[in-house]
Amino acid sequence: MAGLKVAVQMDPMTTVDIDGDSTFALMLEAQARGHTLWHYEVKQMWLEGGVLSARAHPVTVRREAGNFYTFGPLETLNLADMDVVLMRQDPPFDMAYITATHLLEHIHPKTLVVNNPASVRNSPEKLLVAHFPDLMPPTMIARDAGAIRDFRARHKDIIVKPLFGNGGIGVFRVKPDDENLGSLLDMFFASSREPLMIQRYEPAVRLGDKRIILIDGEPLGAINRVPAEGDSRSNMHAGGRPEKTTLTTREQEICARIGPALKAAGLLFTGIDVIGDYLTEINVTSPTGLQQVARFDGVNLAAAIWEKIEAMR
Repeated sequence: MAGLKVAVQMDPMTTVDIDGDSTFALMLEAQARGHTLWHYEVKQMWLEGGVLSARAHPVTVRREAGNFYTFGPLETLNLADMDVVLMRQDPPFDMAYITATHLLEHIHPKTLVVNNPASVRNSPEKLLVAHFPDLMPPTMIARDAGAIRDFRARHKDIIVKPLFGNGGIGVFRVKPDDENLGSLLDMFFASSREPLMIQRYEPAVRLGDKRIILIDGEPLGAINRVPAEGDSRSNMHAGGRPEKTTLTTREQEICARIGPALKAAGLLFTGIDVIGDYLTEINVTSPTGLQQVARFDGVNLAAAIWEKIEAMR
């Protein structure tokens, strides 16, 4: 097919880890397939008179440490003239993120936005997963301190985390004998009006927290992320160690349950997290793991994503 015009809405190029960043892998694959790339940040996008514009750089990328991208002269794009916009800025999922999804709805689906911006807005990872309670460990989304204390009394060992956080930041394990729950809640509630997610701690996390990549609702790759010694968080940003893995029967059942819902919502690229037998999150905002899967399994999931995108254009 003819090359596509692709605008990538993401964080600054200077922040990219070329050996781990899934957005970089998608850009490399797009370029190899003959597509033309532009880069812009959310703050460079605006809506006026029904026209969504962005101040963007044409960009070429290469896997060369210290010299992995080249910008062309800054130009103003009418994003409706693009074939594809990749919405790939990292969370936090705050009002700025939500506003970006509203703006992108002015061009989608004429310009294909991946993932569907309305579905991203309506499906934050720790809330979307709550639609599948039978697949999850005991979980509460609450701001009521009494309800949280009651949950802890019933389940003893718990995990407390921000509802819209990412990368393992602000995730706490509170053991049965820990006297700091009250202070921890005070700290969270003083800095935010948002509820928290509370989950029963699953000891199986010591064996790893599996990230499974689903493309158009189909599980096509996975990595296991093992927490560092002395840490309950398995996120690679928090020191988790990636390992080669395969899917268990239970994990295949989980994917079969949720895959059709993800596909129907236009969530083309998602990453789910599974600990033991339990689904804990469905990541839709800026999923990671493409390069790690490629490294362990030799599978180019970026190519699979672009094959789906190209079929939709």
